[in-house]
Amino acid sequence: MKRISIFLAFALLATPAIVRAQDAATEERFNKLAAQIEVLIESKDAQNKKIEELARAVEALQQQMNKPGPDFASQQDVKLLADKIREVDQKRQEDNDRILDGIKKELKNFSVAAARASTPRPSPPVIDPTPLPDKGYEYMVQSGDTLSVIAAAYREKNIKVSVTQILKANPGLDEKRLRVGQKIFIPAPQ
Repeated sequence: MKRISIFLAFALLATPAIVRAQDAATEERFNKLAAQIEVLIESKDAQNKKIEELARAVEALQQQMNKPGPDFASQQDVKLLADKIREVDQKRQEDNDRILDGIKKELKNFSVAAARASTPRPSPPVIDPTPLPDKGYEYMVQSGDTLSVIAAAYREKNIKVSVTQILKANPGLDEKRLRVGQKIFIPAPQ
């Protein structure tokens, strides 16, 4: 860049003075080019200064990186830390084994207690086939009943009924909120 700018400066200065005097436009262009060359040289010098400053900063950072800092750990510190980690890990494993043994004992106790207190099976739904005036049956909801179970129980007695038919026959009935002792109407097939 510097060579080019020097070459341009020589080329511009070497042009005969007569040519410059003859054409005012050429002289004006020459002045503009000379000014631009000066600006380029100044900006190049400024960039060179910045590059030198950055180089110094990089060198300073490299020197700081080569020096061990206050948080530097020696080989002995690392070994001591590794020993402590092994000790903590060993204690953790022992605690884990103790907890597993305790859980196994509790599971054995729980399975023995569960075997002793076996729960009775729920009785099958009681179907009261008393016909209602509108050709159907009244049913009282038992524990564990759902509309599907009720419909299946009636189908076993050769009364063909579906869940949707039960819902249509009982407006306002929510199949998810059946209560024990609640009476529902089971329509007879037509």
